[in-house]
Amino acid sequence: MQPEALPVRGDARDQRGPVGAQLLAIYDRLLGAFGPQGWWPADSPFEVCVGAILTQNTSWANVRQAVENLKQGNLLSPLALGELPREVLAQFIRPAGYYNIKAARLQNFVAFLLEVFRGDLDAMFSGRCEDLREQLLTVRGIGPETADSILLYAGHKPTFVVDAYTVRALRRHDLINDDADYEEVRAFFLDHLPSDVALFNEYHALWVMLGKRYCRKGSPMCPACPLEGL
Repeated sequence: MQPEALPVRGDARDQRGPVGAQLLAIYDRLLGAFGPQGWWPADSPFEVCVGAILTQNTSWANVRQAVENLKQGNLLSPLALGELPREVLAQFIRPAGYYNIKAARLQNFVAFLLEVFRGDLDAMFSGRCEDLREQLLTVRGIGPETADSILLYAGHKPTFVVDAYTVRALRRHDLINDDADYEEVRAFFLDHLPSDVALFNEYHALWVMLGKRYCRKGSPMCPACPLEGL
């Protein structure tokens, strides 16, 4: 059974000019083609944070197995992960790949959370989005995509997550320059769409689905793509 669609509020339809109108038209097409994605699948905000770090350079199926290992070991908490020897943590998250590197990144994030916010995610997410983003980007191993995933999906902050699927589709539809970097693509969405967390959440997940099914890297399926002719 699919989750209920996240609606775009009426005021969110007051888009910012023709580019915003086009982006919302794309959103409508993707939502009509794929339905609501129900992303991010997790039982708690902390699990989302862990998953955002583990999903770097691997599939979600692998991340799910690594997270399940942590759950079975009763380790899915800041204190437990922080106190666990790094080499032991690496074995728990082995299915996610690059497990030694990711164990270090997880513990770097946990150390930041414990030191700055005493392990309290509610306290961490109580501040301004951009201020917290700057803080997260100082944590070794937390890049822009991971930081934005944590902010949007765990903290329900109005930021846009940019990944390879999104960039590929935008370039093929001449919506961004080929040399646009992460921050420029993120700003493209933030500047032209209303600041709506539900919209940003669903939109990013829909770009991912488009990239996996149609806008593939080596063999795009353009004639069948929901955006064909737009």
